[in-house]
Parts: sequence; C-alpha cells; structure tokens
Amino acid sequence: MTPTVFAYVSASAQCRAQLGTPPNMRFYAFGESPQGVTLPYAVWQMITGTPANYLGQLPDMDGSRLQIDVYAATQAVATAAAIAIRNAIEPSAHLVNFADRGRDATTRNYGYMLDFDFFTPRE
Repeated sequence: MTPTVFAYVSASAQCRAQLGTPPNMRFYAFGESPQGVTLPYAVWQMITGTPANYLGQLPDMDGSRLQIDVYAATQAVATAAAIAIRNAIEPSAHLVNFADRGRDATTRNYGYMLDFDFFTPRE
C-alpha cells in the first residue's frame, strides 16, 4: 500500500552522493530523523492513499501521495538534493508539486519540498 520510496532513492548514485549510502543514508520516514543529523537529509511521509475503486470489482491499484522534505545548510545544496531525489523517483511516479521552502526560522536550515503521486498495482 505504501510505495517503496526508499528503494528508489537508495538505488540512485546521485542520491547516495547527496544523502549517503545505506544503511546510513540520511533519508528517513517523517519524525524518524535523529537529533543533530548531518546535513543534507530528507524525510518522507505518505499524505494520502486512495484505492482505485470500481463498481463491479475490487480495486487492483492504490494511489498514494508522498511528500518529501529536504533540509540543508544552503539553498544550493537543498536544491541539488531535491533534484537528485526527483531524478530517482520520477521514472516511477508523477511529480505533482515542488517548492523552495526557504530558510526555517528555528533551525536556520534551508528546505525544499516535493510531492509525488504513485500508482501501485495490488498483488
């Protein structure tokens, strides 16, 4: 039901160059990044999920929207990491929204946000 977004990101050399390599890749489920994590890093969360409902049969596919937030010490690094993530995921999902989040007032980190729509066949 939840797309395997970590698999797409961890398989990308461009993402590994930005976020490190598994098992220490700095790409976390929302709320799971460690305190004081090295920058840049990214977090992901599923915003919504919707089955492909039909009148005469059970759903054969689920739609999911995932949001990914990138944090970095500079806007250039945040953007570079976001581009790496976009390039890793876009062959398997639709990029539907992205935004430069600017600088966080508390952490002073720069951010970039990406939203993807996934369509995952049911097994």
